Amino acid sequence: MILTGEEIKKQVKKGNIIIRPFNLKNVTTNSYDLTLGQEYLVYTDKILDPARENKYIIKKIPKNGLLLRKGDFVLGHSKEIIGGKKFVPLIHAKSGIARLGLFVHITADLIDIGSIGNTTFQLYATKNIRIYSGMLIGQVSFWVPKGKIILYEGKYQNSIGPKASQIHKDFKKKLELNFD
Repeated sequence: MILTGEEIKKQVKKGNIIIRPFNLKNVTTNSYDLTLGQEYLVYTDKILDPARENKYIIKKIPKNGLLLRKGDFVLGHSKEIIGGKKFVPLIHAKSGIARLGLFVHITADLIDIGSIGNTTFQLYATKNIRIYSGMLIGQVSFWVPKGKIILYEGKYQNSIGPKASQIHKDFKKKLELNFD
């Protein structure tokens, strides 16, 4: 069952859904619009390797926007911190920005219950496009779970800003556990 916009407002007020900052104008019929944060991450290694931590730099989006050229790939983040312990957030890109040729992929569109933080967006430009901090980029809906709730305690908990891949930690665990 999906929450309506009116129910999202009620649950935010009760503290069951966390959206900070919260703007009433961003509430839609059955979701909440997310905005692009101020920072973006660029990997600096020529070859990215999931078995190790990859080097990157974090920069700020200029006030006059950031020009992404066709083929550019960066990680952005939601301005909003979102999450909660009672509902399952599901995040999608805004169709309007996708129609301009910006692929907005959400790291994990199905967010674990108990995960609270900024959402990381993978931004891939299929055309030259300018992006701005504060622009509408995604939307989050909230779903009612069925069954015992086990809260998320993973490596992306409390993410602030764009979060680089942590997959290398899974490789280390696999080696420590001696899996084949």
